[in-house]
Amino acid sequence: MKRMLLRGSLALAVLLVAGCSMPKAPSGWFGSGDGAINLAESESRKANPNAPLLKYAASIRVARYADARKTANPRQIGTADRVSGMSGKDITLSQDVAAVVAGTMKTRLDDAGFQVSDAQNSNALFELTGVVKELTLNVKDRDEISIVVETSLKELSTGAVVWSGVVVEKNDRFAGVSGNNKNDVANYLRKELGIVAEKTVEALSASLMAARPELFNLTPGTKPIPGVTVLVAPPAGALAPVAAPQPSPAGAAQLAPLPAAKAAAPSPAYPPLAGTSSGMLIVSTIPGRAKVYVDNVYYGLSPLHMEIDAGIHAVSVKLEGYKMVTEKVSVRKGAHTEMDLTLER
Repeated sequence: MKRMLLRGSLALAVLLVAGCSMPKAPSGWFGSGDGAINLAESESRKANPNAPLLKYAASIRVARYADARKTANPRQIGTADRVSGMSGKDITLSQDVAAVVAGTMKTRLDDAGFQVSDAQNSNALFELTGVVKELTLNVKDRDEISIVVETSLKELSTGAVVWSGVVVEKNDRFAGVSGNNKNDVANYLRKELGIVAEKTVEALSASLMAARPELFNLTPGTKPIPGVTVLVAPPAGALAPVAAPQPSPAGAAQLAPLPAAKAAAPSPAYPPLAGTSSGMLIVSTIPGRAKVYVDNVYYGLSPLHMEIDAGIHAVSVKLEGYKMVTEKVSVRKGAHTEMDLTLER
């Protein structure tokens, strides 16, 4: 009897150990768990250390995009043969597709330096609207994604459309021999949506900067390039077109002598100001390449020349590893005001 009890105990112990060591099925393959992909704003990106601390004067409110896809479920984007962490064959989002696209656009606009708000804010200068014409992601032997988004930017004061465009992004990939899981699919969709939003924001920014440079602290005709601070640039239309050389008359043996070059007039120390109600502020720092803020608005890295409204302004400079310096300065109309600031550790 004791032997039978001992054998039974050993068999039960073996079963328990085997049960603990058996591999478990991936969550979401079986059962009724929610396999929707969450692309919420908090999960779509980490804080961007390169995003400007100050926002441009160009403020945009982002309205909800319209979903023009032919689908009954506004959250469904495709089907999957088998994805770990997702139940069923339908690939769905935790939010409507239109809300996801609008949130992605809002994030990219914010990263680009725009003042971004939701549709309830009436103080914005512009409004961004759009239509999701296509957004599909099907997981088969290869993951195939197709996105077509049309976006328009209008000026709220006049209702005029200042920019409109369509971005098409189609891509596919091989998931690998290990197959897909929910996080891989979410990251792939996030990446492709980010490309669409980045192209949209870059295109509308270029047009808006050319049309309204005063909203971006720009000299007319210039475009911000990372690592470049524009000190002097000709105003829009200042450069005269260069005449094309004319062919010599047939049979001419010699070319007419070139006229003597005129002596160039000496250039002033600083370029003349475009307006009479503003002044030029020149900020230099030791060490250089410090971030310059005027009235809590980020203008660029030192040394920096900027044309601003005449009056008293608070100028702050920041540089990692140094104490921030803030001083007030009086900028006079039509005059150049220089500031030399030394940062201490």
